Amino acid sequence: MQEKLHHETSDVDIGGIFRFGAGLLVVAVIVHLLIFGLFRYFESRENARVPAEYPLARSQGDRLPPEPRLQTDPRQELSDLRAKEDQWLGSYGWVDRNAGVVRIPIDAAMKLTLQRGLPARTEETR
Repeated sequence: MQEKLHHETSDVDIGGIFRFGAGLLVVAVIVHLLIFGLFRYFESRENARVPAEYPLARSQGDRLPPEPRLQTDPRQELSDLRAKEDQWLGSYGWVDRNAGVVRIPIDAAMKLTLQRGLPARTEETR
């Protein structure tokens, strides 16, 4: 007759391994809850704290530092500058009304240059 084979019970305690794993899981959950509570406590203290006045911060009446100053939003400022330049370069307007100098859009200036041509050099100016 053959005997039924089982695992070795004298060397390995399966119940002990499961109890250790369960205990480890319980300890991990407790530690996570304690850390979560600690962070909530720190967050509430930080939100309740009134920030101290930075001694180098300038007040409203102080004068501004010399140029060039740092830009607060460089992308928006560049976009605004380009829009302003595009509007200026693409419209008609007076440069000097007394001298009769006007500005015209770039496309119109290129068409006029093609129609009128560029002045040719003479032998004396070469």
